[in-house]
Amino acid sequence: MKVYLDNAATTALDKEVLETMLPYMQEHFGNPSSIHSFGRKTRAAIEAARKTIAKNLNVSPAEIIFTSGGTEAINMAIRSAINDLGIKHAISSKIEHHAVLHTLEALEHAGKIKLSLVKLDKQGHVDIAHLEELLSSNERSIVSLMHANNEIGTLLPMKRVGELCEKYKAVFHSDTTQTMAHYKMDLKSFHVDMVNGAAHKFHGPKGIGFLYLSSNLKIQPLIFGGSQERNMRGGTENLYGIVGLGKAFEVALRDMESHQAHIQSLKTYMIEQLEKNIPGIEFNGDAKGSSLYTVLNVQFPPTENAEMMLFNLDIAGIAASGGSACTSGSNQGSHVLRSIGSDMNRPSVRFSFSKYNTKEEIDFCLSKLKEIFLVKV
Repeated sequence: MKVYLDNAATTALDKEVLETMLPYMQEHFGNPSSIHSFGRKTRAAIEAARKTIAKNLNVSPAEIIFTSGGTEAINMAIRSAINDLGIKHAISSKIEHHAVLHTLEALEHAGKIKLSLVKLDKQGHVDIAHLEELLSSNERSIVSLMHANNEIGTLLPMKRVGELCEKYKAVFHSDTTQTMAHYKMDLKSFHVDMVNGAAHKFHGPKGIGFLYLSSNLKIQPLIFGGSQERNMRGGTENLYGIVGLGKAFEVALRDMESHQAHIQSLKTYMIEQLEKNIPGIEFNGDAKGSSLYTVLNVQFPPTENAEMMLFNLDIAGIAASGGSACTSGSNQGSHVLRSIGSDMNRPSVRFSFSKYNTKEEIDFCLSKLKEIFLVKV
């Protein structure tokens, strides 16, 4: 049996999405910038996808910019805001994705900003009082805080943060890579200026994403070239990627309630069974509270077998992660777990679920974990 429990890294392509993309890989191949019928056909498909996303986020289609993925969108949001809006101070946290942290650190190193990191509790929740203190005691800031952490799943109170940013006239960017198309989002009510999404996190294709950029912000492109994306992102559009992104978004919104209930039931069941069967188990983040329903980060007891846990799970046909996929090749361990004070001498595994997972798969995974920890079945 093969079990894929690493959906926070990437998800399987939905068959409906593939079927929608195929004609744009084969028959409808015109350059969207061409004025003839071939180009008009593909231009219409791109704009239809843009309207689908904009409608479901309660924003204008003109505020959606297609990118190569979440990382490019994050870089565009942060770099362009700092370069073009005269912002000299940034606020973020130690548990952000490296696309945010490394970008801000590079800008600080270049002398463009001062970077402040907001305090967190042991579950990864932002200290709102400290955030307000940082906002009130510094010049105009850009705040970049993720909606849900990709390793531990802890959720940010987006509206509350947005209202604070509005109060202090700060620019608010939120990395919504893990939550986009997993929750209904009214971006206007969140008082957020910029968010980003990546199709492969919600059963769309890899290599395509988008940035929501409020029309109130006037910034320059990160990538110069042609006049694509209303002069905001040069380069011939990833046509079939955009079509797939639009369809994946549509499917996710259509089936959201049933998929949320299904996935949450799997997560809850796994928590219960782990606590029941493996003594000394703990969870990183706020697993039973304000947490992304697709992610469960488990801290296991320190045993000899546990040190090889990911390897043993892989041999057993189970895919999971020790952290984010972007840092899985690093020997430094998770910067997220270290930042919230987790015991780095104990092995932690991130299990992340999708609509395709089943209770039978969870039971299979649990049986293998029991074997690793020599629990009598």
